Amino acid sequence: MDLVDLHTHTTHSDGTLVPLEIIQLAKEKALRAIAITDHDTVSGVAQSLKLGEAYGLEVIPAIEISARYKSGEIHILGYYIDWENQNLVATLAEVRQGRNERNPQIVERLRALGFDIDYSEVKAVAGDGTVGRPHIARVLLQRGYVASIAEAFERFLKDGAIAYVPRASLQPERVVSLILEAGGVPVLAHPSRLDGSLDELETLCASLVNSGLMGVEVLYSSHDKLQVELYQDLARKYGLLVTGGSDFHGKNKPGIELGTGKGDLRVPYCVVDKMRQKKN
Repeated sequence: MDLVDLHTHTTHSDGTLVPLEIIQLAKEKALRAIAITDHDTVSGVAQSLKLGEAYGLEVIPAIEISARYKSGEIHILGYYIDWENQNLVATLAEVRQGRNERNPQIVERLRALGFDIDYSEVKAVAGDGTVGRPHIARVLLQRGYVASIAEAFERFLKDGAIAYVPRASLQPERVVSLILEAGGVPVLAHPSRLDGSLDELETLCASLVNSGLMGVEVLYSSHDKLQVELYQDLARKYGLLVTGGSDFHGKNKPGIELGTGKGDLRVPYCVVDKMRQKKN
């Protein structure tokens, strides 16, 4: 069975591998297709498409956009986007500006808690990519303040944690509309990470379907069998595509492997076929 991974991150956002390394890894793992879904940026798409052609790997132009939801945020994936769409590019620049204003505030909160870190360290870890919380987590790990990236998020960086700072972001309906305007297929990412009940998730899906949502990420690294069944039922009820991916970030998400997630993830190529048909 041909397999794919439709949720991956490079150094253009908060992953630790450059596009070339991800594409080489995908070929080693005999994946038929991947989607580069960097957070709030399309800066790596053109390069990834060219590399895909060179290596004989199907690369889907895509993105993962953050959206405001209650006190936290949700993420919406966009597949087959026109990454040069002017409104998309301009809006993403605004979103990244909100992220850039928030991150130094997080570092200042950590410094107030007694952690000797500097924002210049965080930017050095991020390199040319968009600075995100995983880069702050990595600095905490390098300094020995935490034992893992996961601990950094749990204690300090996740929504509601002591150093968390909310940031300006788009409404979910606006994100869906933005992806549609760019010719893409909008998909709700990792529904298990939404705080609240299944009823609340269904209410959100119903609202976003009215705005043009086309799919839900059912197959995901941390979804167990019961969750997969629940989200498949939700997809059937609202006529949504079933998609999937590992959410690969390299070293920033230890234990998550490209293509296979935590070991048992399998996303068949037919998912890509169905998504392409939906777009057309």
